[in-house]
This record gives sequence, structure tokens and C-alpha cells, in this order.
Amino acid sequence: SYMNWISEVDPHSPSMAQCVTKVELSISCENLIDKDVGSKSDPLCVLLQNVGGDQWAELDRTEKIKNCQKPEFSKKLLIDYYFEKVQKLKFGVYDIDNKSYDLNDDDYLGGVECTLGQIVSSKTLTRPLELKKGKPAGKGNITISAEEIKDTRVVSLDIEAQNLDKKDFLGKSDPFLELYKQSEGGKWQLVYRSEVIKNNLNPCWRKFSVPLQTFCGGDFNKPIKVHCTDYDSDGSHDLIGSFETNLSQLQKAGGSSLVEFECIHPGKKQKKKSYKNSGIVRIKSCKIETDYSFLDYIMGGCQINFTVGIDFTGSNGDPKSPDSLHYISPNGINEYLTAIWSVGNVIQDYDTDKLFPAFGFGAQVPPNWQVSHEFALNFNPNNPYCQGIQGIVDAYRQALPQLRLYGPTNFSPIINHVARFAAQSAQQGTATQYYVLLIITDGEITDLDQTRQAIVNASKLPMSVIIVGVGNADFKAMEFLDGDDGVLRSVTGEPAARDIVQFVPFRQFQKAPREALSQTVLAEVPKQLVSYYKMQGWAPVKLPGAKQE
Repeated sequence: SYMNWISEVDPHSPSMAQCVTKVELSISCENLIDKDVGSKSDPLCVLLQNVGGDQWAELDRTEKIKNCQKPEFSKKLLIDYYFEKVQKLKFGVYDIDNKSYDLNDDDYLGGVECTLGQIVSSKTLTRPLELKKGKPAGKGNITISAEEIKDTRVVSLDIEAQNLDKKDFLGKSDPFLELYKQSEGGKWQLVYRSEVIKNNLNPCWRKFSVPLQTFCGGDFNKPIKVHCTDYDSDGSHDLIGSFETNLSQLQKAGGSSLVEFECIHPGKKQKKKSYKNSGIVRIKSCKIETDYSFLDYIMGGCQINFTVGIDFTGSNGDPKSPDSLHYISPNGINEYLTAIWSVGNVIQDYDTDKLFPAFGFGAQVPPNWQVSHEFALNFNPNNPYCQGIQGIVDAYRQALPQLRLYGPTNFSPIINHVARFAAQSAQQGTATQYYVLLIITDGEITDLDQTRQAIVNASKLPMSVIIVGVGNADFKAMEFLDGDDGVLRSVTGEPAARDIVQFVPFRQFQKAPREALSQTVLAEVPKQLVSYYKMQGWAPVKLPGAKQE
């Protein structure tokens, strides 16, 4: 849902719609088809949004629930709601048997198409699943309920248990927690499901956060029901015990005071006079925290500092030759210039002084032809700043004929260069400066190990690295640096504190509209900025219309 963040802020763009609000969707299904022989399906729900024509983009997906024909998903799907846009959505329910995320039709249990407007206006929508539009699946339906997110606070909980009942014949128990809130009609709605802790009667679950609104609709006295359950892989989980509470009770936990609840199993309680409980659940801490958005930080005075690094290594080809990536075509462009324009144009609105440092790497630089991996594009090391995006473009055009393309392709010097500035501003301890480094490269990286270390170090600083790959090289190393599918580690095994690299191959965007490149390239920046300030515990400097809690 960050794809629209550009449009929320850019005042110069009349066509950009205003995001009215964020909406949270809760999904459950009933009576799903069984695709698995000998066991039930393992469903998961994917939310897609129509991006024009017959193209659909995935916005979000729920968790997978094993062996279940009547899943209630705990992960909520978030979407920006635009009043004046028809937002066509598709909910697809899949039976996921394997680790891969490839959603093939053989595992499709059915879906529904509708608009966000329809869901919002009916609040809860139940529809039979269809295999294709207008073709019923014959079995199964889906219920989607919507809630507007008005409150940005989150409830953070740390919970453990002691002396739980032993449920498994051979082992102990495999306990997990489920928290429910009571909705208007008295119905219990799932708000969170924890991970399962195997074979342990004294489990301590991972800390977790749930938006305050999801948790209890902002009502501190609304009943909350907690189930502690023994997990069974065939889906027939056994209740260990449960209790009811509310947020104002839970809030008493923290510091030295723990809040404890007896886990009661209703069946056992009826049968046995001497029954005490099936274990104790202990709330170690319960805090209410404010969850700030990207816009909160930007409107609170955070500046984005944009730096460009351009690859002038020999593998690009001689700039005078038409097959070089640095060759400027008769109409004055090449892939390097297009990437600078499309990304820079969006970023420059967030930077008040519009002065952007620009560097080259991997070339021999006049007058003494030393190879440099961080030379100022305007050849002025004391003042490497260019005026606006046009200034970067002009400096690039002037530098190109004066350089000798060389090598190797080292990324770490320029990453470390920007990191030094980010480290200085981090010492101020406020959310005022964030650094975005755009590296445009043909992809043959030489100092992979040093670059990994540089990124791991930078992940603790207010900065993001965007790598745009031009040309047709093999970009395996770049995809490896982009930590989306796992945590990037340095050679010594130190993990990155957060994912700060976004890699985008330019060739995928050659035929796409120009905005598509900048939206994809910048999609991660808001999340990365928020994740850094959250990790530091820094609120926006100026809180818009600072409301007291």
C-alpha cells in the first residue's frame, strides 16, 4: 500500500488522488474444498488490486493455516482507501502445500472480485467463492470485514505461561495463544494468533504488537478472551484453557508488577471438584505505543538527503560507441539519465535545499588519471553538490567525455561515504535527516564482501540504498544484497539491523510508463525510514497538531 505514498504528498500533481484513510480487512472462510488427499487443505488468502487492464498486483497476503476448512486468518490486510477511485480488488484463496509461493491454479480454492467501496459500505461482505468470474466453485465462501484505522496507537504485549496441562500422549504440549475481542453482536473476533512453541509447558512467546483499534476498538474495557491451545498438525487443536480480561487490566503489567491469569478448561472444571486450573498465563509487559507513519515524519520536518553514485567502469562500454550504456542518444538520453530523472524527480520534493551531492566510481580521473571510487561528478571534491536534478544531469554530461572508464566495480567506498554523513546526523538523536543513496550500475560488482559489511553497518544508520541495474548483466549479486527474501549478513555473519537495500533492474521498466520505475524504486523508502526511527524510538520532531494522549 506504499505504492501511493508519492501521490499523497506531491502537491504539484493534479492527477494524483488523495488517500482518504487506511482500511484494515479481516478475512475468514467456511466450507472450503478439500484438495489434499487424506488431510484438509492448508489455506491462505491473497489480496490483489487491479492496476489497469487485466493486470493485478499483489498488495498483501494472510498467513497459511494448516489442515483447516474453516480458517479465520489472524493477519489483517491493510489497504489505502481512495474515495474518488474505483479500487477493484480480488481475494484469492489457495491451498499451499509446499514452501514455494508460486500460486498455480491447481491449488486455487476460489476467489471473489469486488470493489473496496462495496466492502466499506457493507462493512461485512460474505460471498460464495468463484473459480472464475461468474463461475461458482461449488463450495466454500469468504467473509471480508472492514474497519477504518483512525488511531495509530499499538498495543505491545509480552506473554509467558507456567505449568500448562500436558495434552499430548507422548510429549508435553505445543502451546499457542489466540486473543479475541468481543464485537457488537457479542461475537468473538480473532485479533492475534501467536507462534506455536513445541513441547513446552512453560512457554515464553515472542513479543508482539497489535493496532489498538484492532485489539479492542480503542475501548479499554471491551472484553478480551485469551485461549491457550495445544497445536495438532492435523488441525484438531485441543484447548488447554482460557480466561477473559480487558486492556485496562492488562495495562497494569510492566516493570516489577506482573499480571497473572488462571487458565481454565470449562470441561475439566465441571467434572472435577478439586480442579484448580490448567496453568498460569503471565503478562510480563503491556505497553501502548504510538505508531508513526512516513508522512508523520516528513510533515514533522524530516528532510530526505538524496545522493547519486554513477558507475563509470569499463564494462559499460566506450561512451562514444552506440552500444555503450553511457552512450547519449541523439535525443539526449540513456538509461543512466532516465534513472536519475525518474527517481530524482520524486525525491527532490522532499529536500528543501535541492542540493544533491553526485559521485562517480570506477574511472580514471583527470588530471593525474588515478582510479577513483568516489569522485565528485563536478570534479570539485570540496563542494560535490549539484543544483537540482538538472544539475546532476549537466554534471554527468560534462564529466563523461573527460573520464577514462576503468574498474574494478567497488560499491563500498560510496556507501561508506554517505554513511559517514548519516552517522553524524544520527548523533543528534532526532528524526531530522534521512539519507537515500541511488547507485546506478551495470551490475558487475567486485567488492561484494566489503559491500556486504558496508550495508550491515549502514543498516544501523538513517539511510537507504537504492540500486538500479542498467543493461543486461546478470544481477544475481544485486538481488543477494536486497534483503527481501532473507536477512543480509556480513562475511563474519553479522546480520543487517534492517533491510535497507532495494534493487531494481531497469530492463523490466523499458516499456512501462515512467512513473512505474520511480514508484517501484521508491516503494521501500517509507517503510525503511519508519523502521529506522522506530528502532531508535524517535518520534517526529514536530508533531502535527500535537494531540495529548
